[in-house]
Parts: sequence; C-alpha cells; structure tokens
Amino acid sequence: MQKITIASNLSALIPKLELSCIECDIVLETKNERLWDVILQKVTELNAELKVEQISQLPAIASSRKAYKFCGKDPARYRLSAEALLRRVLKRKEIYQVNNAVDLLNLVSISSGFSIGGYDAEKINGHVEFGIGRSDEPYEGIGRGELNIEFMPVFRDLTGAFGTPTSDSVRTCVTNDTKRFLMVIINYGASSLSLATQMAIDLLKEYVQATNIELKTISGQ
Repeated sequence: MQKITIASNLSALIPKLELSCIECDIVLETKNERLWDVILQKVTELNAELKVEQISQLPAIASSRKAYKFCGKDPARYRLSAEALLRRVLKRKEIYQVNNAVDLLNLVSISSGFSIGGYDAEKINGHVEFGIGRSDEPYEGIGRGELNIEFMPVFRDLTGAFGTPTSDSVRTCVTNDTKRFLMVIINYGASSLSLATQMAIDLLKEYVQATNIELKTISGQ
C-alpha cells in the first residue's frame, strides 16, 4: 500500500480524524446476484427503521457534516456521499448498481454512515495526503463533472486531487480493468471504525474474492 498521511492543517481542524485503509487484489464483476440480494435486504431494513429527517442525526453523518463546516464547506450544498446514498435509499427505495466492488462499498456506507472512497490503486501516483481543497483546484467527479473542491477534505497524490467524501474522481475510478482496489473509510471522530472495517473485509473476501489484503489505520495525531 502506498504511503497515506493526513495534512497538518486538516488534523488541526479535526483532531479525531481517522482513516481505515484497505487495499487488496479483486476479481471484478458487473453484478454479483448474492451481494445484490444482501443490498436490497438492507435497503428494505433501512426504510423500515429510519426516516429521512433522522439521517443528519446519525453519529457518523453528524460528525462528517461538522467536519465540512470546520473546513469551510457547506454540507447541504456539497452533500457527503454517505448522506446522499441514505437519502436516495429512503426517498426512492433504491441504490445505484455499479459493480461488485463499488456495490459492497456502498453497502458498508449505508450500514455505517461513513463516507467511503473507492479507487483503482494502480491509478494512484505515489504518496497520498488527505488535506483541504484549494481554490480553482481541478477535479472531475464521477457523474458530477467539474466539482468545486475548495475547502473540502480531499485526497491528493503526486498528480493532484483524486478523491473527496462528496464524490470520487474520474481519474482513479474503478472500472472493469481494475485489479487492485483501495477502499478508505473516513471517520471524523464519531465512533469506532472497527465494525465498518471488519464488515468491509468480510464482504471483500466473500463477494470480490479479495486476496493480498493490506490494512492500515491512519490518524492525524
């Protein structure tokens, strides 16, 4: 796994920030029927247990929204991916279907409330730093086009910005050619990462035939 650190200006604003980084070899499928059945069951459970107005009160969501505000970004305008997914699940009673790697990532996200980045590890260029977006920094979000990432928490490599908690980038997105997968679960201090991390590892082993798994926990302190 490449070196991953948290920038000092971001850790100063959010001292309890923690990243759970999982990298592994995967076997990609357009759709895994068994996984999709599990996801649909979770969608049904959430609709029975949760209301839209309660989403922002979930510990992981609430702390993520506060983190955006600390950085100077409006979480209502630039909605976090976990919050956006949960709102879609409750409003439309559905979730995006992409491929088995991204689908299981989304399952962990809606189950835990954590925003999670998913990247083709072979497209990442060198040392990764989690910092704060700068003015006019170029970024093309998946399905969003050019995205204003100023004041937003952002992952950068030697090439530039490639991931945010609002939208992953086109440059490092997971495609049918992806062999090595990096998954980063972002915790702004709300709760423990251990359950979400273990859930992710279990799902990766069962539904994407994950091997050569590497795990790192990164904190700003």
